Formats: sequence, structure tokens, C-alpha cells
Amino acid sequence: MKTGLVLEGGAMRGLFSAGVMDVMMEHGVTFDGIVGVSAGAAFGCNYKSGQAGRAIRYNMRFAKDRRYCSLWSLLKTGDLYGAEFAYHIVPTEYDPFDNETFEASPTEFYVVCTDVETGKAVYKKCMKGGYEMCEWIRASASMPVVSRVVELEGHKLLDGGMADSIPLAFFHGIGYEKNIVVLTQPKDFVKRPTRLMPLIRRSLRRYPEIVKTMEQRHLMYNQQLAYVEQAEAMGNTLVIRPEEKLPIGHISHNPEEMHRVYELGRRVGEARMADIDAFMR
Repeated sequence: MKTGLVLEGGAMRGLFSAGVMDVMMEHGVTFDGIVGVSAGAAFGCNYKSGQAGRAIRYNMRFAKDRRYCSLWSLLKTGDLYGAEFAYHIVPTEYDPFDNETFEASPTEFYVVCTDVETGKAVYKKCMKGGYEMCEWIRASASMPVVSRVVELEGHKLLDGGMADSIPLAFFHGIGYEKNIVVLTQPKDFVKRPTRLMPLIRRSLRRYPEIVKTMEQRHLMYNQQLAYVEQAEAMGNTLVIRPEEKLPIGHISHNPEEMHRVYELGRRVGEARMADIDAFMR
């Protein structure tokens, strides 16, 4: 039976997931496959490369660096999170990503993006590290309105969470029968229609299909939560989530705030380790 780790996005809320993952790595928990959306992909790649602590380390280090995430970056480059600095310079120069360990690991790693021309999810299997993988992760984490469309392999891509926020059904469909799902919203969370639709319609007016997808995104997300709950009731899914709303927004320039959210993830991870061990056995 193939075991999987499913990682929701949520921008800086993903530091909660990073805390959970670091605890699992430290306890030697391994998976046959990992699928990540947006921040789930950006931080989840460190699981396959065995780099516990890396996600919180570089986010805190560059929290106030305008090259990493800033209005300056948005105005200068078209991306709130600097495409070159955040996704290529940081992992090669400042906090190196371990491509060798990533590629040696048999764990399958999938990145979820959204094709803006079709409004549908695109699932990319990444087994090789380096520039191309970082580009797929950048596409997965490129939030609408504040990011340029990323063109890869004939697709025009943005944030994976636009079309598939919690890709548990995708993992079920490719044979992952037993999964741990890490969510970044507390139990009983209900997604509402986004108030940013006027901006989204304007910025993505060339892509009517993705506008339709975004208009229905809250319905998709709530249906996926129900799907996760059903899978959990069947016993083939273990859900890990924060106990209450995380004290951080999509964007943060506060290292202490980032660290608090990361520590909340670690605490929940430690508290659930007995459940995780029993489930994985």
C-alpha cells in the first residue's frame, strides 16, 4: 500500500506545515510520495531532500529583504516574491537546496499548478532537482494578481490552489491509498467567495476559464474538505491541522511571527506523533 503526504498551500500559513514536517523528518517518518500545492510544494520539497529546518531558516533570514518579497519586487519584476532571488539565488547561494539527496530519494514528488488557459490543475512529477523543479514550484506558488504567469512545457501557469487546493483525490487516483494530509486551516473552517474577484477579473481578463475557476474556488475548496473528512472517516487518511486560526497572513515580514507559526506546527506534530506512528504502521 503506497503512503503519501498531501500538503495544502496557504502562503505563510505553510510554515505551520513546515513545523509538522520537520518533526516527522526528525522521527524518521518516510513516504512513498509527496504532493504539494503552492507553499506546500515550496516547503515540501525539503522533505525529499531531508533538510529539516530549511524552510523556516530562509524565510526568517529574508523576511525583510526586498529582493525576497516586497512591493518593490512587485513593481520592479512583476512578482511579489522575487522570481530569480527567491526561487533560484536563495537555493543555490544563500541556503543551498540538496539536489543530490533529493534525486537519490525514491520518494515521488508532485507539484500542483493551475493552467490559466484551461482553468484546470496540472500535476508535475519532479524527481530531478535544479532550475526546472524550482520553476515548477515558483509556478505553483505564483499567487494571482501579484505574480506573472509562468510558462512551462506549453502551459501558462499560476498558483496550484486555484484549481486543486487539497490534492487528496489526485493522490488516490494514482494509487496512493494511505495518506497524511496537512491542512493550514482549523477544523470547521468554511471558505467564502474571495473579495478580490474584481481585481482577479481585471488582471486575468485574457484568461476567461481561470476567472470562472476562481469564481467557483470556494465551492471547490469546501467540497475538498468534505472529501478529506470522508477519507478520514474511512480510516485511510490522517489529517493534521492547526487547532485554531493561525496568527499570520498570506504575507509576513516579521521573523518572530513566522517562528511562532512554525512552532505551532512543531507542537501539533509532536502531539500527534503517536497517531502518526500508529497510522504509518
